[in-house]
Amino acid sequence: MLLVEEVTKNFGKFTALKKINIEFHNGVYGLLAPNGAGKTTLIKMLTTLLFPTSGTIRYEGHDIIKMDDKYRELIGYLPQEFGYYKNYSPTAYLLYLAALKGIDRKTAVARVKELLKIVALDHVATKKMKKFSGGMIQRVGIAQAMLNDPRILILDEPTAGLDPKERVRFRNLLTNLARDRIVILSTHIVSDVESIANEIIMIKNQEVLYKDTVINICRKIDGLVYETEVDYGDTEKFRSTYLTLSEKQETGKMHMRFLTTEDAKPEWKTVHPNLEDVFLYIYQDEVPSAGDDFDD
Repeated sequence: MLLVEEVTKNFGKFTALKKINIEFHNGVYGLLAPNGAGKTTLIKMLTTLLFPTSGTIRYEGHDIIKMDDKYRELIGYLPQEFGYYKNYSPTAYLLYLAALKGIDRKTAVARVKELLKIVALDHVATKKMKKFSGGMIQRVGIAQAMLNDPRILILDEPTAGLDPKERVRFRNLLTNLARDRIVILSTHIVSDVESIANEIIMIKNQEVLYKDTVINICRKIDGLVYETEVDYGDTEKFRSTYLTLSEKQETGKMHMRFLTTEDAKPEWKTVHPNLEDVFLYIYQDEVPSAGDDFDD
């Protein structure tokens, strides 16, 4: 178990996070918030790249700062951008990193071969990475994070820039990896976590707003989400009156999905809210703050 207890992080006079309490067990956790909300600050504290101003983070009851290298040996980390050598093959690159991690050559060779198969790159194991797609590079990144068979796998915005097919492949991979470890996926892309996360963690105003299942979080706005058709000439007025969640042209009119606390009108159809609806509702007034330079 990984436990975040009353953690606050300040950068000078700016508070990036305050009194964060989160408990992690095996499974996938989606850390969901807009850029600048504090996701990366939390990730960096979980990986000991930053230390809390106050509060503690414990793994199996032990302070991770005091555990030092013993804790870092238990984690795998994929940052938003990771360095790699374009003229290296995945095999050469991973063996190089394994050597830096102190993994003996025989063990490393077997582990790299296994990981490249897991991330579906075994067919290009000896090809130079300079010709790889963004999705392939991200899979190499997952493999490097898994070299030490971590108990905690932490991924910061891992699907940014990937096409839909690659993102589906990536989500399926994470589901398999989470069977016997903690996987923490930090993102602002709702679809990345909606279908695979055991729990969603939403941060707002530097605090944990929700930590719950997708179903329970969506219930927060149950009965407030509708769909209706609007004449083209009335769309601007409609947008200024209601929080529009999505819209598309359909049968000569605008098909609007929206949220309101008003009593329903006869032409409105009540629909079940999804996680993206909640995200748009919760962060509708979110604007970047002066502290964004410290985060994300």
